[in-house]
Amino acid sequence: MAPSKPRVRFAPSPTGYLHIGGARTALFNYLYARRYGGTFILRMEDTDQERSTPESVKAILDGLNWLGLDWDEGPGKEGACGPYFQTQRLDTYRAHADQLLSEGKAFRCYCTREELTARRELAAKEKRDYRYEGTCHDLKGPPAGKKQEDAVIRFRMPSGEGEVSFDDKVLGVITKKYSDLDDWVMVRADGIPLYNYGCVIDDHLMDITLVSRGQEHVNSTFPQLMLYKALGWTPPDFAHLPLILGPDREKLSKRKHPEADVMLHARTGILPEALLNFVIRLGWSHGDDEVMTREQMVEWFDFDGVGRTSGVWDPVKLKWFNQQWFKLLPPALVAERLIPFLEARGIQARGDARLEPLVVALRERTQTLDEMANTASIYFRTGVTLDEKAAAKHLSGDSLGLLRQAREKLEALPAWTVEPLDGVVKTVSEAASVGMGKVAQPLRVAITGNTTSPGIGETLLLVGREEALRRIDAALARGG
Repeated sequence: MAPSKPRVRFAPSPTGYLHIGGARTALFNYLYARRYGGTFILRMEDTDQERSTPESVKAILDGLNWLGLDWDEGPGKEGACGPYFQTQRLDTYRAHADQLLSEGKAFRCYCTREELTARRELAAKEKRDYRYEGTCHDLKGPPAGKKQEDAVIRFRMPSGEGEVSFDDKVLGVITKKYSDLDDWVMVRADGIPLYNYGCVIDDHLMDITLVSRGQEHVNSTFPQLMLYKALGWTPPDFAHLPLILGPDREKLSKRKHPEADVMLHARTGILPEALLNFVIRLGWSHGDDEVMTREQMVEWFDFDGVGRTSGVWDPVKLKWFNQQWFKLLPPALVAERLIPFLEARGIQARGDARLEPLVVALRERTQTLDEMANTASIYFRTGVTLDEKAAAKHLSGDSLGLLRQAREKLEALPAWTVEPLDGVVKTVSEAASVGMGKVAQPLRVAITGNTTSPGIGETLLLVGREEALRRIDAALARGG
């Protein structure tokens, strides 16, 4: 049964660029909200004071905007549940922590970091898992020499037997015993909430109905469910998404995998439509469908299509998607996106009538905007650099004579359009009783510098009459 107006969220920690895994989480939440007429919320979990920066916030917003994943509530779109930065919600966390302390469901812990580290090291030496021993569990006040403001706040796990479970929309029912959970830290001594505490308070107060996030957060769900229970709140549904692995089959990470950076793909000429199309297929499927529009994604997406198996990053497949989107998008839109890549090569092509025809000519031959710009650049420049191997083969001997004949007929053409341009090649080849390639290839090398290009008539058209004749003359002069 379709949910009623779901409220979902993407809650990144702004400690760097937008990660591909985060982009997929944002996409799945966005699609779910759009399909069912719900609300997509963006929340910044910026409590890592050492690593969270305004630059990282901007990087995440830039990545989401480039992908077109617009949020309904969040930074720049304040709603009734704001603010949407956790560092602006500290009073809220403090109030709920005070409530839990007063009800005996939390307690202050005065154990120092050094003391806890020593205990963990001892447990490791004895080859056992470390769990907090409950040292401060029953203290009525600070021990000698310590102050209340030095204490962290820990959640008090129920004593005795019991278990906590949830029915995950991807993984099914998962259960853990109380005895496997310890008295976890909710709030640091400086008042900063830790993840398991802050996200529960925020998700409840923001009326989140479903939490969709990576499978690495499965174990975090159990202490969070205990907190919901302690506060008397109904928890949301959960959907834990499979991992994304790098080409080396290890978890895609910022440290090891440059491709984890969403905006790297923008810089290398991947279209946002293609990246989203590629990313949605890393862990979700709709039959055998591969290329799909955003409208189709919205229509088809649900968590029952999310698999349990990790998706593997495939750069070849990403480029294949990109080329499909070159052909699906209007040439004018691709041309507009091509302009910055041409400008990076010193080519000012804005307003040039050849841009759209070039996109059409090159979209079957190139897979990224960077590749397209590199190939397209020869059509905008004066002169061309010849590939020596191609020139030695096609700009010598009898080929020069055929090139000279073609040049004379090209200059005499009244109309510089594809049909008569192709007609020149045909006429010269028939007169010389040779295949058309014997004429087209010398022309192609003279015009582009190498042996590959769109059809020869199309190539001549895109280069233009004056520049084409000038390049042919230069090739003839080189051949003697």
